[in-house]
Amino acid sequence: MSKPSSKVARAGLSGARSQPDAQPNNQPGAQPSRGTAEGLSIAGVAEQAGVSVATVSRVLNGHQNVRPATRDKVLAAIDASGYRVNELARNLRTAESRLLLTMVPDVGNPFYAEIVRGIDSVARQHGYFMLLCDTGADPGRERSYFDLLRRRRADGAICLDPATIQQALGEASSALPWVACCEFDPAMGVPYVGIDNYRAAGDAVRYLLSRGHERIGLINSDVDYLYARQRQQGYLDALTEAGITPDERWCMNLNSLDYEAGASAAATLMLPPHAPSAIFAVSDTLAIGVIHGLRSVGKRVPDDVAVVGFDDISLAAQIDPPLTTIAQPMRELGETAARLLLQRLANPLANVPGVLLPHRLVIRGSA
Repeated sequence: MSKPSSKVARAGLSGARSQPDAQPNNQPGAQPSRGTAEGLSIAGVAEQAGVSVATVSRVLNGHQNVRPATRDKVLAAIDASGYRVNELARNLRTAESRLLLTMVPDVGNPFYAEIVRGIDSVARQHGYFMLLCDTGADPGRERSYFDLLRRRRADGAICLDPATIQQALGEASSALPWVACCEFDPAMGVPYVGIDNYRAAGDAVRYLLSRGHERIGLINSDVDYLYARQRQQGYLDALTEAGITPDERWCMNLNSLDYEAGASAAATLMLPPHAPSAIFAVSDTLAIGVIHGLRSVGKRVPDDVAVVGFDDISLAAQIDPPLTTIAQPMRELGETAARLLLQRLANPLANVPGVLLPHRLVIRGSA
């Protein structure tokens, strides 16, 4: 995963070095004193951005009535000038931290990288910072992050952890300002954004059926994930609708989405006498591993075995052969999740709806 931008802090990294209680104002990067010096700094930012002091103030305080292009100019001027807001004083006045949490089960998975970029982009446009929290899909770690919301150390959260963890915490945290992204249970009453995983998996299998494949294997994720259960059901129903009885020997559920797991699973699927002629993997990282695993046992892709993945990460188009896959709108998922959260923060009593975004089948050389 690429290095987070300077605007993104990641939980679990080494803490920042402690700073002296005060700096002389003549040192580079010194915190401006309150009053005249701070006012001059704001005026300098306004002059550099070509806007009024009032506009700079609105951007710093996260007001909505600033055009995105103007907001970007002000933020660029703030970055260039090195101006720093006295966040502690402002938070004491407003009871806001201007901090949004993004809880991710595995920051090493490239699928999450573009989602995080989308969240961060919208957060910055509205004057928020984002804290990236690697939960490891652990309920205890997620609970500790929700505690930041309870103690008002953060304003809101976006959760990408398994639905089972969300449900376990849902009763205690339903009143907190958070949004579910990718993994969600509509019955929980929490705003969510995702795709129709059941339909998307069916589309992948029906494409393989249209190419003449009937022995189609499934390499799936851990069924603790709602998306894994939904994609598995989409796979099973698509085969059944085509008059094909799924063979349980064609299906594997893994507790990892990495390349090595996919490679090992593919080699195992090739062992039975009636091995699949096509494999649908529920993530691109698994699917890329599948291609390597098939090669390790002398199988050619797509000549001997076709492979379809899921997500359309950037690497999918760059491997040999390029990967046929179901594309998720990853950046838009993140942006939508951030907007839903901001809606909830702006009006805690509002009924913020769930959103399903469209997926699409991307046909390349692997199938």
